[in-house]
Amino acid sequence: MKKKYSLASTSEKLRVLMPWLREHKAKEPLELDLTGQNAFTEALVIATATSVRHGQSLADGIAELCSRENFEFLRMEGYQAGQWILVDLNDIVVNIFQEPVRELYRLETLWTGAVTPTLGEQL
Repeated sequence: MKKKYSLASTSEKLRVLMPWLREHKAKEPLELDLTGQNAFTEALVIATATSVRHGQSLADGIAELCSRENFEFLRMEGYQAGQWILVDLNDIVVNIFQEPVRELYRLETLWTGAVTPTLGEQL
């Protein structure tokens, strides 16, 4: 996957992103390693926000984190409604859900065997 300007690997980004999500009170952050399984991204991050405002704050914080760390930030969708905010970092796609929406879509069940609970902390 061609990167625009970041030379950081996916695992390096996850080592920064996952603790940041935990620190900012995202509930149940989960990483899915999709390397070799799907063409649209190498890793999927799923997290739950406690309110729409919290979800928007997490999305804004990820954008700031990407700017500070020189990680790619391609786009954000769903910000206004705040029920499911998608943040595209090219090789990582972050999904920030409100709890009922996360339970409805259950993205983590789409890629069986891809769950890697501590990928961002392994290296």
